[in-house]
Amino acid sequence: MSKEEKKKIFDVTLFKRLLQYIKPYRTVFVISLFCVVGLAIFGALRPYVLKDAIDVKIANKQYDGFVFYMLIMLALLVLEVVAQLLFIYYASWLGQSVVKDIRVKLFKHMLKFKMTYFDNSSVGVLITRAVTDMERIADIFGQGLFMIFSDLLKMVVVAGIMAIINVKLSLIVFATMPIIIIATKIFQKYMKRAFEDVRTEVSNLNSFVQERVTGMKILQLFTREDTEYKKFKAINERHKKGWLKTVWYNSIFFPVAEFVSSFTMATVVLVGGFSTVATIQGTTVGELISFTMFIPMLFRPLYQIANKFNTLQMGMVAADRVFKVLDTNSNIDDTGTIEANHFKGDIAFENVTFSYIKDEKVLKGISFDVNAGETVAIVGATGAGKSTIINLLNRFYDIDSGVIKIDGTDVKEMTLSSLRNQIAVVLQDVFLFADTILNNITLNNEYITEEDVITAAKAIGIHDFISTLPGGYHYNVKERGVMLSSGQRQLISFLRAYVTNPSILILDEATSSVDSYSEQLIQDATDTITKGRTSIVIAHRLATIQQADKIIVMDAGKIVEMGTHKSLLKKKDGYYKNLYEVQFLNAEIA
Repeated sequence: MSKEEKKKIFDVTLFKRLLQYIKPYRTVFVISLFCVVGLAIFGALRPYVLKDAIDVKIANKQYDGFVFYMLIMLALLVLEVVAQLLFIYYASWLGQSVVKDIRVKLFKHMLKFKMTYFDNSSVGVLITRAVTDMERIADIFGQGLFMIFSDLLKMVVVAGIMAIINVKLSLIVFATMPIIIIATKIFQKYMKRAFEDVRTEVSNLNSFVQERVTGMKILQLFTREDTEYKKFKAINERHKKGWLKTVWYNSIFFPVAEFVSSFTMATVVLVGGFSTVATIQGTTVGELISFTMFIPMLFRPLYQIANKFNTLQMGMVAADRVFKVLDTNSNIDDTGTIEANHFKGDIAFENVTFSYIKDEKVLKGISFDVNAGETVAIVGATGAGKSTIINLLNRFYDIDSGVIKIDGTDVKEMTLSSLRNQIAVVLQDVFLFADTILNNITLNNEYITEEDVITAAKAIGIHDFISTLPGGYHYNVKERGVMLSSGQRQLISFLRAYVTNPSILILDEATSSVDSYSEQLIQDATDTITKGRTSIVIAHRLATIQQADKIIVMDAGKIVEMGTHKSLLKKKDGYYKNLYEVQFLNAEIA
């Protein structure tokens, strides 16, 4: 962890910011505070009542009223139990409610991030922020903040009552307290470092496991199981060592604290016992017994407060990390005011430049026009900038310079939601959620009914394929659609695009990795969904785009050629012609 993060562990500003989330739950917060006060008072009064019962009644062999003392002790015990019950419930309820609000706010904030943020961030780390770190924040209220306040209050009340009962014995107890305080501060210092290491390794562990589980097929294809297993063992070993540090520090501190507590009690019993036996007006039996109850009440919270303070620290570190994500300004500028209800489909790129990494241009002054209703194909080698064009049209990234217009209006002047609602994209790598086919198509859009989906499926010729699946449209495709072939997933993505009735359709390598049967279905679906709407097709296989109204040829972030299939083939030593001849030759050889 950086020095800056360490400083913020006790950052009052950060703590105040966290407490802002309590405002909607003021009543529960007040109830929890009252319970904390009750726990301190009811617990401290029981030994005091017992002292009076012994000194006033038992010592003088007066049985009248003794039962009354016992009833008072019973009542205090019941009140303490009730306060404990209410405190545990309401403090935990408050913590989970605050966490729920922060988690929802965090997820909503993340939904608006630019793709650049996710390109540069580990998915495992983000999951840790949204899940594990949130639970640490909840512990601030359930086990940290209130428990520390409760222990401190109990110590103050107990110390005050002890001083009132017997000053001499109290001084003995108070004399040993600095030893516990010093030990606690040392313990807290080392535990803070250990917990920081643990939190770092938890993030590393989450990130590693998430990435390897997602890419398991690649690991097995290239037989990297043993290598990744060894890496995982190394990370897990560091995680174990981090936790063992905390165990080691605990194993040293708590026995020392218990020894000091026991030594103090033995000294009090020794001094108080001699005083009781040797002096008529010395320490009473009731005082001695009450002190044997008071000492654990005073010492145990003192050294346990270190653990609770560490819980508070872990929560504060987690809150700092979560707030850093919340404070990240990585959103696409959504200040547009125009609601794009429907596009004619005219698209214009005017001298557009763009770079994913500063000063490393991916697009270098791109300019082209697409007329409404046209099908335009973009071809070129891998890394030429083809997919970047569609990312910019959807405003997943903001351009460095130039203008992108639809129907003559700068896309920045439109609201993001209305812009993206009018553009449908079918990607090469189709992502399906672990849900039904119907929900993967509608994405739970309440305005798209099952009847709409079935009608659209029949229109593009894939209804029969879906009907053959168990449960039809309600078939669960599992995580990432693993229950379907790549061609079937592609067909589902075509239907997902078509059912939204977009003004502009983008097909990004939509047939690059499917079998011949699926490709024919996809080609038929393509002919249907591109009819009458502006379409941009990105393809490696040039045979699929020969009928395009215009073909844009790209190389190294620039447009090198533009025209129809026939006109481009007529260019002597043309870039497109060379691409086509190479593919044609390879097909003949195959």
